[in-house]
Amino acid sequence: MSLSSSLRSFARLTLAAGAAGLFAACGVTESTSPDIPSNPAVETYATSTGVVIAQMTRLNDNLFVRDNPVGTGATAVTGDSIFVTYRGMLTNGQVFDQGAFSYRLGRNGVIPGWEQGLPGMRVGGQRKLVIGSLLAYRNERAGSIPPNSTLVFDVTLDRIVGK
Repeated sequence: MSLSSSLRSFARLTLAAGAAGLFAACGVTESTSPDIPSNPAVETYATSTGVVIAQMTRLNDNLFVRDNPVGTGATAVTGDSIFVTYRGMLTNGQVFDQGAFSYRLGRNGVIPGWEQGLPGMRVGGQRKLVIGSLLAYRNERAGSIPPNSTLVFDVTLDRIVGK
């Protein structure tokens, strides 16, 4: 490798490192630093998400919940087959998924944030889940969801089979 080629390589690396440092200094981490897990407690949330993290219950460092309203029906527990409707958003309010489906709680058929965030919910209730990347898709891209994204879900528990 020639000296001029080495200097060009060094210059490119230096510019890349400087740009990464500039983004970090500006607080840009989610889309530019895919190796850094998200932290729901310090994220900025678009008004359209309805998230006010200080008004939510912290279940752990990566999971915050809020029921509004609390349902009046049966309570979901691990092992129950539940039917839910939901809307999933990024912290900027972009909806990445919505629909209805059923699954058995505790079978790991969904992301860990759902497995940990839905037990205790009552039929007819609506629960907002704020899930850090360590309980979602971690540092992997999932469709339109960037790596290490905090996710916001509005979930309605429609029914529990047999209850």
